[in-house]
Amino acid sequence: MKMNSVAVIIHGSYGSPDENWFPWLKVKLEKLGYKVFVPEFPTPKNQKLEVWMEIFDKYRENLDENSILIGHSIGCAFILSILERIEVKINAVFLVAGFLGPLGNDFYDSISKTFTQKDFEWEKIKNNCDKFFVYHADNDPHIPLEQGQEIAKNLDSKLIIVKNAGHFNDKSGYKKFELLLEDIKNITAKHL
Repeated sequence: MKMNSVAVIIHGSYGSPDENWFPWLKVKLEKLGYKVFVPEFPTPKNQKLEVWMEIFDKYRENLDENSILIGHSIGCAFILSILERIEVKINAVFLVAGFLGPLGNDFYDSISKTFTQKDFEWEKIKNNCDKFFVYHADNDPHIPLEQGQEIAKNLDSKLIIVKNAGHFNDKSGYKKFELLLEDIKNITAKHL
């Protein structure tokens, strides 16, 4: 891996860069030589795809063939939209507890529409990244397992089911995410 390869961690709805396993992962990735960005996106007020995309645009120029994107919850659908728009093929994408379409829960659906209720350009997404890792818990209280299965199927990726991980957040005890770190290390090792 060349020095200063970029990793971008995208938080979810009602979330922030300072929660869950994001601060822990940022430190771990910096030790591996990544330049890590964890942007703060407006949520729930002003949570719209185009608003988030404008914020992300200032990070876009840092992406190259060694870059990785990591998303949690709505951050997964956001990353898929990024992959539809970028003009560079990146190294790998890690999607944690993602979903597409409505969940039947207005608390989330009302602010997620522009991200998830659209037709995704799956071929363009897959052309801009070779390696996808899709993680879902067997007991997520917010997002059914079928959502993870659908994302993995559309990406021709396997679904990594994690036992008792809930929504991979603070409430589920996720201050660290060792499996994710190991998968990133394996990708990084192949680029050395």
